[in-house]
Amino acid sequence: MENAQLISLSRQIALQRQMDVVANNMANINTTGFKAENLLFEDYKMPVARDNEFTGADHDLHYTEDWSTIHDMTSGSIEQTGNPLDVALSGNGFLTVQTPAGPRYTRNGSLEINASGTLVDQTGNPVLGESGPITFDSADTDVTIADNGTISTSQGSKGKLAIVEFVDPQALSREGNNYYNGPAGQPATGTRVVQGSIERSNVSGVTTMADMIRVERAYQTLANLMQRQDDLRSTAIQRLGDMTA
Repeated sequence: MENAQLISLSRQIALQRQMDVVANNMANINTTGFKAENLLFEDYKMPVARDNEFTGADHDLHYTEDWSTIHDMTSGSIEQTGNPLDVALSGNGFLTVQTPAGPRYTRNGSLEINASGTLVDQTGNPVLGESGPITFDSADTDVTIADNGTISTSQGSKGKLAIVEFVDPQALSREGNNYYNGPAGQPATGTRVVQGSIERSNVSGVTTMADMIRVERAYQTLANLMQRQDDLRSTAIQRLGDMTA
């Protein structure tokens, strides 16, 4: 009976972790460039039971292990904003941002120019070009961003966005502010920049809500099952006590 409860507990822990992932997806349904996450489960087989005095062979015990999370890198819809500094990335590339912790990568192309004339993201960190931060002065007007990331104004070229791609995007680790961290990427070859637009989150509200309901029901079912197992144990102990008396 203890084995049955331990197996149920392993599944409950995995469901709790899955609910955290699903809830985070739902919370970021309106976050620009956000990529949903999914949880991978693994069947952990324990060949040794707690009681080895079976008349036959021992039965394998199958526990649930939340093995890893994966990034859903499918593209979100592209929405026009009319802001010439906004960019959406059509393809697998990422913008490179200089943060206090070092270069980070993002799909959030909602950009602006700060008081010092530097192109920054929504958190105020500089968006890097191939030669470093991209800066503007008061004489720069008519900002144009080509589909290869080259930025030009009325005063000429200002630089080219440092857009990178990764052989294995799953090697990236998610950080706060919609940033990713990981090994240095390669210069993008298959990513096109769309000026005046942003990429919406790829989270489906309907699907995510259905996932939340499914996980919650599965968790409650296991909780009821474990309660019944606990009641059976209590009844068995009581009856054994009555027999001994």
